[in-house]
Amino acid sequence: MKCNLYVVLLILLLLTSCNRIANKTKEGINKGGEVVGETATEFFEGVSEGVDKTLECDIKLSKDLTSIGLKTGVYNVNSGSNGNNNQLTLYLIFDNAISETIVAKAYNKNGLEIGRAKTIINGNAGDAGYYDFEFDTRTDIGFRNKIVIE
Repeated sequence: MKCNLYVVLLILLLLTSCNRIANKTKEGINKGGEVVGETATEFFEGVSEGVDKTLECDIKLSKDLTSIGLKTGVYNVNSGSNGNNNQLTLYLIFDNAISETIVAKAYNKNGLEIGRAKTIINGNAGDAGYYDFEFDTRTDIGFRNKIVIE
């Protein structure tokens, strides 16, 4: 009878310890999964930031425009009906009242001019807004191109 009692206690002890081992293993796997998930997220965020920097255009305002109180914000280059990236939308910020026709000149990676577009801007001091520049349909504003606003 004592022998049976020892066997039952031994089996209960083994079952309890196996359950603890399983729980510890599960916790370890969960922690490992969290670390992998965090690392993967950071990796993809880094890749995304790198791609964004690679795809950026260099937008510059002329000294004349900056001296009269014009600043730039975000921009977007979109494709027209023919698939070329020939539409520039630029957010402009007015420190002073300005009413002008301005020209955007696009340059390729080699510094060669590839297109021009004009638009009329009107804003009072403290205003801001989006302005569109429609380039010729044959203009294709590529990545890492330069656009000068004069």
